[in-house]
Amino acid sequence: MVSPTGYAPQASDLNARGATTAGSGFGWLVFAGIILVIAGTLNTIYGIAAISDSKFFVHDTKYVFASLNTWGWVALILGVMQVLAAFSLWQGGTYGRVFGIAAAGLSSIAALLSIPAYPFLSLAIFSVDLLIIYGLASYLRPANAS
Repeated sequence: MVSPTGYAPQASDLNARGATTAGSGFGWLVFAGIILVIAGTLNTIYGIAAISDSKFFVHDTKYVFASLNTWGWVALILGVMQVLAAFSLWQGGTYGRVFGIAAAGLSSIAALLSIPAYPFLSLAIFSVDLLIIYGLASYLRPANAS
């Protein structure tokens, strides 16, 4: 069976219970890919809501940069980047991990800068982005993987 990252475990990679030992942090890698899709989808939805001036956000707030409409476009672009990063991650290879770390890093910065629009949601997105970065950075590919 091929994993979401394209790595097919060999017979020597299975332990006595049949569980794969595909590398240190493999579970974090799968977790990060799934959370990337969820965070990307949420950022896309919030971006569309902010662009359309939805009543969902706190109005009459001062932003560090620009306006709610601008932050909507930023969230929309970051959401699309995160979804693309997840699909790139599932294709296997290092590029998907690097792209995922970059997308989550940019999203975490944007979440902190958009605290005036939605304070608690911004902190939640920030913490999820940190978990994504940890999950992608902690995976060590096994020595026999190509």
